[in-house]
Amino acid sequence: MQQILLSIDRLSTWVGQLFSWLIVTLTLMITWEVFSRYALDHPHAWAFDAMIMMYGTLFMMAGAYTLSKNGHVRGDILYGFFEPRTQAILDLVLYVLFFVPGVIAMAWAGYMYAGESWAILEHSNITSDGPPVYPFKTVIPVAGFILLLQGVVEMVRCVVCIQQGFWPSREQDVEEVDVEKLKAMVHVKEEDIEKLDALASTKRSAS
Repeated sequence: MQQILLSIDRLSTWVGQLFSWLIVTLTLMITWEVFSRYALDHPHAWAFDAMIMMYGTLFMMAGAYTLSKNGHVRGDILYGFFEPRTQAILDLVLYVLFFVPGVIAMAWAGYMYAGESWAILEHSNITSDGPPVYPFKTVIPVAGFILLLQGVVEMVRCVVCIQQGFWPSREQDVEEVDVEKLKAMVHVKEEDIEKLDALASTKRSAS
């Protein structure tokens, strides 16, 4: 079972990392559009729509990735003090009551929107030469399906935690910098930091 859960984690991670390259594409497109608009006096009417669609795609396709890393924002003022089993019960209830119905509704509505958009080969009507919208709307049900799949994994993790009393492991990726571990790696001691702080304070006082 754990291998299946980690396999779906890896799928969500791969999808998130794949679509993260849209950040690079967006950066290049915005840079070129600013240069084209102000240096060449040749703006592109479709650029703004395209940027919105790319950012929306990045945002939606990163949802399952973020969930797989337990990275979504939560109000954990009290949650962090709970025992793992209590956390799992609370998470499971919220998944069943809110997450699953919401994601299914999003995926179904997105499927309908995408079908209608493909039927008429919809383009953005903000400008006369607006970019096609139907690929962007197709992202909605695809993202919903992957997010729902990852949500099922998280609910299974909740059940396992309720049974065992601790959270099962999950696939890891980029983590925040552990300052203490970084100090140990570069052989920095607390007294060295205190000496630097004292030296900086002395220089500020002298100036």
